[in-house]
Amino acid sequence: MDYLTKDDLAQIDRIYLQSLEKETVIDLACKLRDFSVALVERLEQDSSNSSKPPSSDSPYGKGNKGNSDSKDDDAKSSLADDKENKATEKPASTESSQSDDSNRSAGRQSGSQGFWRPETPVPESTIPHYPEHCAICGKDLAVPEENRPYMGYYVYELEKTSSAIRIFCTLHHYYAAVCDCGHETKAQPGEGYISHVEGRKKDLKLTEYTMVGPMLATFIAALSVRFRMSRVKIKEFLSYWLSMELSVGTIDKCIREAGVACYPIVEELVEELQDEKIVHLDETPWYEKGCLKWLWVAISNGVAVFCIGTRKKEVLLNLITSAFIGWLVTDGYLAYRSYERRQRCLAHLIRKAIALSGAVDEKAQKMGDWFLRELRGLIKAMADSGEGGKCSLILARLKRACKLGSEEEYSKLRALAREILNDWDAVVAFVKNPELPPTNNDAERALRHAVISRRISFGTRTTEGSMAYAALLSVIETCRLRNRDPWQYIAQTIALGRKGLALCPMPA
Repeated sequence: MDYLTKDDLAQIDRIYLQSLEKETVIDLACKLRDFSVALVERLEQDSSNSSKPPSSDSPYGKGNKGNSDSKDDDAKSSLADDKENKATEKPASTESSQSDDSNRSAGRQSGSQGFWRPETPVPESTIPHYPEHCAICGKDLAVPEENRPYMGYYVYELEKTSSAIRIFCTLHHYYAAVCDCGHETKAQPGEGYISHVEGRKKDLKLTEYTMVGPMLATFIAALSVRFRMSRVKIKEFLSYWLSMELSVGTIDKCIREAGVACYPIVEELVEELQDEKIVHLDETPWYEKGCLKWLWVAISNGVAVFCIGTRKKEVLLNLITSAFIGWLVTDGYLAYRSYERRQRCLAHLIRKAIALSGAVDEKAQKMGDWFLRELRGLIKAMADSGEGGKCSLILARLKRACKLGSEEEYSKLRALAREILNDWDAVVAFVKNPELPPTNNDAERALRHAVISRRISFGTRTTEGSMAYAALLSVIETCRLRNRDPWQYIAQTIALGRKGLALCPMPA
């Protein structure tokens, strides 16, 4: 069937239809109906009824059970929010942690075959741990040489040299000593923060009594978070390349432990963020156990903070508090509108103008070209001169175009014109403040890594997993902005967290 082209549709208006004979109008109406049916059927295609990948599915098409952030909430700000250019996907039903046809819980099932070491580890060294003081009277203790350790465990650790990495094993022995007061004091492995998840049989505890050392745990977290490898692929990588056999459960624990250890660092980064002069903000869809959430980022020249939650303003207030007096660079989402010192991302408006320039309506095409010319000209003028005084003519033409477009019948043209007028001060803020960037590219670039990860992993499964992932992203990206090694710092953070000691500040 031959469908109507854009040029054909541009010639069809009320006057043209009135000039046609009745039979011709009926034939044209039937052709337009067939055209509409084909478009509707194409819009309804997704991964379940076509060869499209799951990553192309709409995030709103999935039932968001237990999620207070609904599609209706986003519809209230649809005119101001430009998210059509972001990748928005939903997880495939076969990959979901809770499929429709099964209530099987995620992870290892009760009664399934376990995973154990095929042979006893061979340690390269033994590290003794002695009690230093009596737990009752505080007297210094001395452990006789003939004493035997009351407990011990093996720890695998990763060592990085100038040209290679290797994994070695260490045996830790813990001793007990009897004080003159008669009390027996035992040396104990360090313990730190305990992450509690409701309904979980065993909570995650930061402790030295573990088989994986801090640097090896950091290496595993790097493979997962930074290099986007699945747990199964990490297991395969460790086995083939480093001759290290670890279960998927242990690998998952290491990743979550690294993120949990970074919780306090994120709190410090949020405090540092309030002192920044310019902060870029953006958000993208995320999934937590199949429910639609949002991954937020607030990034400046030296600080990056990620957060996973709803799309409510309360989440924004956790990132940008009342102590912040700098400038925000954002898109048009209504949650940002309450901040007076704000620069609107012109790249979003330019993309909408490009869409208008390709519209069927001839007047919308011309107005779209006009918007596009003035917005791009404004950015170029500021980039060339760095002074807002030379932009007065461009601003006048842009405002005139918006006023004319706001009265037009074409809905998308009218919406874009009113959107610019209603947010005029934020759109042109960089003209009066040349230090402001005209686009929000920094925040969008920071989210790109997580968007790719979401397509691969379909998000996280628990609140703990979401917080751990966001915390690791925050530390890694902040270290990258400061040109510092994140992995040594994260390994140090895990080691201190397992001992329950205060963490070192982020490297400047």
